[in-house]
Amino acid sequence: MPVYRSQFEKILAVKMSQEGGKFKYETIRLPYVPKVRHYTPDFYIPETDIYIEAKGRLTREDRSKMLLVKQQHPDCDIRFVFGNAKNKLYKNSNTTYGDWCNKHGFEWAEKAVPREWLKNEG
Repeated sequence: MPVYRSQFEKILAVKMSQEGGKFKYETIRLPYVPKVRHYTPDFYIPETDIYIEAKGRLTREDRSKMLLVKQQHPDCDIRFVFGNAKNKLYKNSNTTYGDWCNKHGFEWAEKAVPREWLKNEG
């Protein structure tokens, strides 16, 4: 079993395995600019061709990076799983993590990867 960067990632990996989902952990690197950097999605689900980013916190830097990656890799289906999607972007903000995803066209879930993200059923 890989060494995960957070307890949340480990929990998601265990749940996906229990659902019978096949995934890869931090194996893909997507370059993005303005200054060439690489984004490594937490999980990749080959069967559904979905990239999953597990987030406990969604910082300003994370949001900027993800918008650049989405713009520069429109063919990649990148989705978020949050520990708590109702967290606010920053103190006194009215915008939650889920709201931010909705505004910018990212699918998201809370606490677990939905089964339909893991398998092509139907």
